[in-house]
Amino acid sequence: MRTLLSILFCCIIYNVFAQDDIPDYRTKRDNFLKMQEKDIRADLSQFTFGGISESLTKHRLDAVPLESVSSDTIVFSNDTAIIQITAGSFDAAKHKVSWYDDKYAVKLDNKPFWGTEHKVPKRTITSVIAIIESDTVIVPQTAFFDLYEPKLFYTDAKGKQKTFCNVYRSPDKRKYYIYMVNGEGTGRYEVTWVIQDKKYLRRVVDWDF
Repeated sequence: MRTLLSILFCCIIYNVFAQDDIPDYRTKRDNFLKMQEKDIRADLSQFTFGGISESLTKHRLDAVPLESVSSDTIVFSNDTAIIQITAGSFDAAKHKVSWYDDKYAVKLDNKPFWGTEHKVPKRTITSVIAIIESDTVIVPQTAFFDLYEPKLFYTDAKGKQKTFCNVYRSPDKRKYYIYMVNGEGTGRYEVTWVIQDKKYLRRVVDWDF
């Protein structure tokens, strides 16, 4: 028994260190702590994991009500805006996968990505669209092409559908924040897309909560 436990212990240690050796090419340039916009940073600190250390001063953000959710689409709406996030299947045959040690996916199309524990993703974000006072704002694909495994909803222990997705409006009503928590395991991440004055401004991505 002692020999068996020793073997199991060695296997666990090996796996831990093997995971640590896998290269992580994901950049931190879009992290909350890299933000220079003080007003947006203050708003995001009210609901993001990345900004939780700065959330001591509370101010009110208007939450845009959830209108509907399905396996592929989630919609939020209020008196002035409709926001829709759409998800779809990931077709690995149309992408180049870069592997580490022949078994860990570390890049897609030569780019780092978020969403899985070094596996080829199964789900992708296909569009993020906001209609604000009759003006359509399309979040560019460059703002989510490397973000995978979107979680539009989950089912709790009582069988009720819930979501980590949210949309908030700033107190000055100039900005909308479209927020998601996606992925699994070490690939788990949060993203906020910022729309200001009916134009896409930027994204904020954090992980390692």
